[in-house]
Order: sequence, then structure tokens, then C-alpha cells
Amino acid sequence: MNETIYDVIILGSGPAGLTAGIYAIRAGRKTLLIAGSRWGGQLMLTTLVENYPGFVEGIEGPELMVNMRNQTERLGVEILNSDVTEADFNKKPFEVKSDGKIFKGKSVIIATGADSIWLEAPGELQLRGKGVSTCATCDAFFFRDKDVIVVGGGDSAMEEALVLSQVTKSVTIIHRRNAFRASIAMQDRVFKEIKIKVKWNTELIKYNGTAKLESVILKNSKSGKEEVKKIDGVFIAIGHKPNTGIFKGIDLDEKGYVVRKVTKDEKGLLKFRSSTSVEGVFTGGDVHDYRYRQAVTAAGFGCMAALDADKWLMEQEK
Repeated sequence: MNETIYDVIILGSGPAGLTAGIYAIRAGRKTLLIAGSRWGGQLMLTTLVENYPGFVEGIEGPELMVNMRNQTERLGVEILNSDVTEADFNKKPFEVKSDGKIFKGKSVIIATGADSIWLEAPGELQLRGKGVSTCATCDAFFFRDKDVIVVGGGDSAMEEALVLSQVTKSVTIIHRRNAFRASIAMQDRVFKEIKIKVKWNTELIKYNGTAKLESVILKNSKSGKEEVKKIDGVFIAIGHKPNTGIFKGIDLDEKGYVVRKVTKDEKGLLKFRSSTSVEGVFTGGDVHDYRYRQAVTAAGFGCMAALDADKWLMEQEK
């Protein structure tokens, strides 16, 4: 058992986790960041990022994450490249198990993110970032005046289609059923947009292309008939899965996201915005944020979590 007790243990190595590490170490806190065997978050799967401030010509997603990690390491954060297998918040100091060892921390920041749910159709993995995406806000710019498909039937799919309709030539929503599950208000907005068309009872079963997406194979779920559709881009909007399955003793919402518990001081003023149901455990990034899901907001949430953890530790040390 590792008997070292860290001031802050950060779980996750996307923009939220690495930013939290930067702020925690600069506050003088002994900090461990458990990055995971696949470190870097979803930006490691993207290509050009043009909406992260500070990069005039944009920056490749993996390069941005390498820069963040190098900065975090240079400042002195200890980084462990292994997965968290268990996190127990029912005892103090908190205990986190990774790589067969138990690490103890006075505070913990959960920044494990959320993974996009993919179709897993043939060709999808190879074409991610080459015409296949899960974020219209991130990538719509690259499909100006082009034809795209959105796969899904919930509010997220409607939002993706509406965002894309502002820049693309056409948007086709592919839905495997004959009715959307999205809210009526969102459906009304979609049906009123002349650039958006819908193909009901249809599934995307294969992607075609090598260097970039060229076409897809669609299948009618009722007739079984298949068709090849030439397309420039596909946006998958069938949901996200927060990485919270290993946590014990912390409140999650009905979707599995960590619940933030905003606390106030004795004067009724806001005290901590990133606290959770467990005192001393904080959260930042997509693991609690299912609305914005942007690198810049994740980094901001990571900053908040580290500042809150530092302030909380100072209160404990009085």
C-alpha cells in the first residue's frame, strides 16, 4: 500500500483534469493525477481544433493535449498512466485504487469525462475525424456548403442538426424509428428548417472511404432495402456515457453524471461551485457537464475544481 497522502488526487487527464493539475500544483499542493491508460480525453480522437483560444491557425487535438500534459508535468504534477479501478469516498483520507495500488488523498477531483456513444458500424473507427464526428459545435465549420447526416432522435440530435443547418448545404437526420423522442419544441424547430430532411426507419450500417468519408450504406429497418448515399460528413448524436461506474458513495443523476452541490457560506454567499455530495470531493468537465461539452469549458471547470479544493483544504488546516 502506498502510504503517501496527497493533498489532491485528480482522476482524469482531459482538459479538465490537466487544468486542475496546473492550478493545484501552483497552489503548493502535493498532487497526483491518474491519467488512465488512454489519457487525453476525446480531443485525442479529433483533428484540427479551431475553437480553443490562443491558437490563431488552430491546433490538432492530440497536439493540444500533449502541450497541456507537458505543462502539467513541468510544474511538478505526478502523473500515473493507469486506470482507476475503484474509488472509495466513504472513508478519509479518500482511497483510490489504480495499477494494483491504493493511493490516499485529502481531497479528490473527479474529471473522468464522458465518452460519446458510437454506432460501431464498419469503417467508423478509421474515419473518426475524417468526416465522422460527434460534435457539431466543434466541427460544423469544416462542412460549410456540404451535405451531412445526423444520426439520432433525441434533443441532442435536433440540436446538432440545427447547428449544422446554419452552415451546411443540407442536413439529413437518420432515425431508426418512425418518431423522434426529442421534445416537441425541438422537433418543431427542426421541421421548420428547410435545409433539414428526415429519413425514418433507417439505420446507417457502413461507412465508405479511406483518407476521408465518401459515402455511407443505409438500410431501411422495415423493408430491409439498402442504399448507398454519397455524403461529406456524419454526426453521431445518440448520447454520451459518463465515466462514473467505479465511484462509490457519491451522488449521480439519472443519466449517471456526477451531481454538483453548490455550497454557500454563513452569509449565504456562494462558496464552492464544484463540490459534490461528499465533502472534499470536487468535479469538473464532461463528467458532470452534459450541456456544453467543450474543451474550453472543461478547462474552466477544472480550474474551478482545483481552486475550490485548495480553499477547502485551507479551511481544514485552520
